[in-house]
Amino acid sequence: MNNFTRSTLILASLIFVSCDQHPVDFDQAKKEILAMHHAQRDFHFGKDSIAFLNQLSEDFISVNRGEITRPKREETLSRYNSYFSSVEFVKWDDLADPIIRFSDDGSIAYTVVDKIVEVTYQDENGETQTGQTHFAWTAIYRKTEEGWKIECVTSTNE
Repeated sequence: MNNFTRSTLILASLIFVSCDQHPVDFDQAKKEILAMHHAQRDFHFGKDSIAFLNQLSEDFISVNRGEITRPKREETLSRYNSYFSSVEFVKWDDLADPIIRFSDDGSIAYTVVDKIVEVTYQDENGETQTGQTHFAWTAIYRKTEEGWKIECVTSTNE
């Protein structure tokens, strides 16, 4: 076999192998995303800032209140510790099932969430208050070697 034929065979093999993608089990991927989504409720009620933070990618982006930020993990942890310690959750409930969509190759997913959040908290006079907010957000997930990670959340509230 001459060098040209050998090179051609090697190149053809590499192309064939690189195009040989494993089929994506979208039903399983949807279950994984839903499990993460439902775990977020548990993290709120359990005030588990670390578990919540661990769902986020290292390059997490937040779009909220007209601002795009790339908070450092320490900032996000501090923010959630402060939030979780200042409220008691009454509701963190979906108003509808999350809409979940995937990229064709199954490496990216997003959820569209419609949620009511109700908390109690102590006001400046020490009186217990109740607050309720209707949120809607989109979360973008990326499949990594470690599993799904949240890359970006764009959130709105009434």
